[in-house]
Amino acid sequence: MNRILRSAAIVAALASGAALAQPKVSLSIATGPTGGVYYPLGGGLANLLSKYVPGYAANAEATAGSVANLQYMGQKKADIGFTMADAAWDGYKGKGKFTSGAVPLRTLVVAYPNRMHVVTIEGRGIEKFADLKGKRVSTGAPNSATELMAQRMLEAFGMDWNKDIRRERLTPEKSVDAIKDGKLDAVFFVAGIPVSSFTDLAATPGTRIKLVDQAEAVDKMNAREGSSLYVRDVIPAKAYPGQDKACEVASVQNLIVAREDMPADVAYNIVKTIFEKREELVAVHKEATALDIKNQKKEASPLPFHPGAAKYFAEKGIKLN
Repeated sequence: MNRILRSAAIVAALASGAALAQPKVSLSIATGPTGGVYYPLGGGLANLLSKYVPGYAANAEATAGSVANLQYMGQKKADIGFTMADAAWDGYKGKGKFTSGAVPLRTLVVAYPNRMHVVTIEGRGIEKFADLKGKRVSTGAPNSATELMAQRMLEAFGMDWNKDIRRERLTPEKSVDAIKDGKLDAVFFVAGIPVSSFTDLAATPGTRIKLVDQAEAVDKMNAREGSSLYVRDVIPAKAYPGQDKACEVASVQNLIVAREDMPADVAYNIVKTIFEKREELVAVHKEATALDIKNQKKEASPLPFHPGAAKYFAEKGIKLN
């Protein structure tokens, strides 16, 4: 993954005369696991920037998720990152996984809500959250925001993930494989709807997916963090094959972020492309329907907006900074 590279104009002697080569902007986009939502949306964004912004070349990278994305940005190995707001706040303040140094972040776009999925299947003896005790449970890949939120949720329910569950640290796709093989009972994963890995699990012959309610953890999670980052939400019925009733869950906002030192014109062009070509992102994943100008508000992001993003939104009548 490379930083933003802005090459100088090169004077070339051509048969028809001298011409200037167009400046090139190379962007690395840190996304998430291939079985989640960040990865296809990040790939879609990379395609849009490369296709519609002259001189831009963007590449989407699969990662463990939010925490890893922010760490890459802190190391100047990524220019744009998809992240949950709670992980972004930790990175911005230099706490939690980021005690070695705060990450100079700015919000480009408030994206869509990430809903916590606690997924199991019939026959594993899990009807409610407390039934996870003693079970084989994946709390998400290392350095993922799922891992961060899963720990906070378990603590809110009075559980210790080192003592009360038999903990694994797997991506959603590997978790689903382990559930199918009888090696895992449940998986945490916070994401938009639908998660392709869970759609695959629900569509497996002879398998009936179950989603576990956990919205009651929200108040305790916010109280412990001194924030209002988490909200009560719902995964509607029929979001996954065979899922007959809605599931009450905790959710947190997703952000698309950049480093503070990204040039203002680059940030402006990224945001402009996202909103002017939004329907092409919707074709990649339906969560992109939540990318709405009306959702771009100071209170929707714990981070300041990038000046380049704020300029675009100001042109649309929204003042942010």
